[in-house]
Amino acid sequence: MKHMFRGALLAAAVAVAPFGAASAQVSELKIIAPAAPGGGWDQTARSMQQVLQADKLVPNVQVMNVPGAGGTIGLAQFVNTSKGDPKALIVGGYVMVGAIITNKSPVNLSQVTPIARLTGEYEAIAVPANSPLKSMADLVAALKADPQKVSWAGGSAGGTDHITAGLIAKALGVDPTKVNYIAFSGGGESLASLLGGKVTVGISSLSEYDAQAKAGKLRILGVSSAERLPEAKDVPTFKESGVDVEIQNWRMVAAAPGITPEQKQALTETVDKMAKSKAWTDLLAQKGWADTYLSGPAFEAQLAKDIASTQTILKDIGLAQ
Repeated sequence: MKHMFRGALLAAAVAVAPFGAASAQVSELKIIAPAAPGGGWDQTARSMQQVLQADKLVPNVQVMNVPGAGGTIGLAQFVNTSKGDPKALIVGGYVMVGAIITNKSPVNLSQVTPIARLTGEYEAIAVPANSPLKSMADLVAALKADPQKVSWAGGSAGGTDHITAGLIAKALGVDPTKVNYIAFSGGGESLASLLGGKVTVGISSLSEYDAQAKAGKLRILGVSSAERLPEAKDVPTFKESGVDVEIQNWRMVAAAPGITPEQKQALTETVDKMAKSKAWTDLLAQKGWADTYLSGPAFEAQLAKDIASTQTILKDIGLAQ
């Protein structure tokens, strides 16, 4: 996996070198959201559009939706049609990392120019209010007794929800291939299955369960953050409950393959300014997205690490070779 990122890491080293003159302002952007309207990647792309134009960082920003196959259809179109285009961006995230591996995608993230990790959402485990599982300790006991009797409702196979369930099993010494994971195409279907008592537990982003938990219909057993979250102070982290798993469903933005170091620097500076703006901070708070901004070589190193670890866990749960 390391050799896939040598080119990207070298580009990053070149990109931070001084060029003498200040980077040219970006005047136009076309952002691909590789998902249907309304989803997380679409919301991220349109939030970028809103802030970049409102703060006059980029006068003209367009968003195009190219949904399908965990973002890999949009990624393929982006890689194949935007080479060398300094106006082209694509939004992606951790789900795409898993989808590339499980779908055996002919394109991957080594073929784009990573710019920044923008936001993150933490995973939560929830049960119906009348569930006999009252805590993470109860869930741990049930998994250790018989993992196949614990059914999980979550998003697409190989996505962040599935990976998290596999990591939890692995941390407990339970065979990850025994995890009884039921994949749903949308959060609404997964939530309905959980509320209807058709599955043991649900796993999704915390925001997906927040309203139902406040209404008393669900109980959230734990979250995947390193520390308790301000918006869920009563919910323990997995680690607090003795499950050594920390994970976030992050979202990123990348530029086209084949752009120059100067073009990459201009795009990075533009996105950096957006991420530091009050409009962006306010928007994150409004949507309940964690600010996990990371750009430059640090992000590229983290991306390479996440791809490698995802390959390992997907092998462990039987979804990759």
